[in-house]
Amino acid sequence: MIFVVAGTQDGRELVKILLEKGYDVAASVVSRYGGELLAHACGQKCLINDRPLDQQELQAYMQEHAINMLVDASHPYAANVSANAIAACQKLSVPYIRYERDLTKLDYAKITVVHSYEEAAKAAAALGKNIFLTTGSRNLDKFVHSPYLQTAELTARVLPTADVIAACEQLGLDAGHIVALQGPFSKDLNKELFCKYGAQVIITKNSGTIGGTDTKLAAAKELGLPIVLIDRPQLDYPCLGHNYDEILAFVQSVNDK
Repeated sequence: MIFVVAGTQDGRELVKILLEKGYDVAASVVSRYGGELLAHACGQKCLINDRPLDQQELQAYMQEHAINMLVDASHPYAANVSANAIAACQKLSVPYIRYERDLTKLDYAKITVVHSYEEAAKAAAALGKNIFLTTGSRNLDKFVHSPYLQTAELTARVLPTADVIAACEQLGLDAGHIVALQGPFSKDLNKELFCKYGAQVIITKNSGTIGGTDTKLAAAKELGLPIVLIDRPQLDYPCLGHNYDEILAFVQSVNDK
């Protein structure tokens, strides 16, 4: 059975493709909502785990379900998830491949590239007071509690689920500063939201086209807004594929052995 770490849209697409090719697939997501999206996309043909797994738990899961290959299609910024998957595969001698989506071309002069959430907070504070966050909810506390942003006005665009909205409220964001919407977002919708909430600075990640980075950059560019972009974490992946065909070729090569 193939195990797909499928916390992204492209991860769900890979699961569908592998199922259509006749492979037995188990997939892991990081939330109940992610599990619902995967179940909707793939029906009942996929074994779904919807709770976080550390390295030991992942190893136990792989042994329990006789996993003989792992496809890591986790979010580009979920470095800890990938590190656990690599370590578990090495421990069990299971073939591993990382699906790495392409980067968005950064062709805008008002982009400041940083390498951490803390750096992003500091850089944004120097560029404006009204800051629009498009980095999700998981690291929202790093901005809310940043000493550089204590006088800033933060607006966060997050998933429209009850637990995410509750987490935002617990951090002190009110309804007027929570934009609870499911993407993808067009350039025009991004522009409308940036204008509506009076954004002076956009904080985002380079999540590629499928993650909506291109439309965020295009909207900010048309409005002349500065962007603080958190660069992807760098890991030493044992094996990489940059498109679905490369992943399928790897899967086929392993099965042919």
